[in-house]
Amino acid sequence: MMYLAAAIAAYLIGSIPSGLILGKLIWHKDLRDYGSHNIGATNAWRTLGKGAGIAVFVADSLKGQAGVMLGLLLVSTPLAAVVGGLCAILGHSFSLFLRFHGGKGVATSLGVLTMLMGQVTFIIFVIWLTIVYVSRYVSLGSVVAAFLAPFLAALYGYPTEYVLFTAVAAILVILRHRENIGRLMHGTENKI
Repeated sequence: MMYLAAAIAAYLIGSIPSGLILGKLIWHKDLRDYGSHNIGATNAWRTLGKGAGIAVFVADSLKGQAGVMLGLLLVSTPLAAVVGGLCAILGHSFSLFLRFHGGKGVATSLGVLTMLMGQVTFIIFVIWLTIVYVSRYVSLGSVVAAFLAPFLAALYGYPTEYVLFTAVAAILVILRHRENIGRLMHGTENKI
C-alpha cells in the first residue's frame, strides 16, 4: 500500500508542469506556443533565454529528486526509491495537468540519477555536456547519455533495481526523442 502511495505522490509531483508555470509566471509566455512547443528546459533555453532554461532544468530535476525521496521516506527500500523516481519521470512526460502530454524527461531523469547514483550522474553529465558542446545538439547528447546510463550503472556495481531503472528511463527518454532522432538523421534538427 505504501508503494502505491509513493508512486501516486511521485507521479503527481512529476506532473507539475514547471516549465509552463515558470514561463507564464516569470516570462509571461506559454512555452507550448513557441519553438518545439515542449515545456522542457531546452525549449525554455531556446525561446526564453539561458536563465529560463536553467530555471526549468533545475525545477524539473528537483521533481525527480522529490520522487526518489518520497519512495525512501514512505517505504525505505531501493525498489521504492526507483518506483518514486520512475513515477516522477512518467508524471513529467505524461502530465495529468496537461492531458498526459509533457516534457521528454531528461532533467527529471537526471534528478533521479543524482539521488541514486552519484558517480554515474557525474559521468553522464560530462558525456552529455561534451556532446552538446561539440555538436550543438542537445537531443543528441540526451539520447547518447540515456543509452549509456544503464551500462555505466552496471559497470559501477549499483543494485539491480537501479540498473533496471536506468534501462527503463533510457528507453523512455529515447522514445520521447523519436522526432529529434528523425531530424538528426535528416540533418534538420535545431542546434543551440
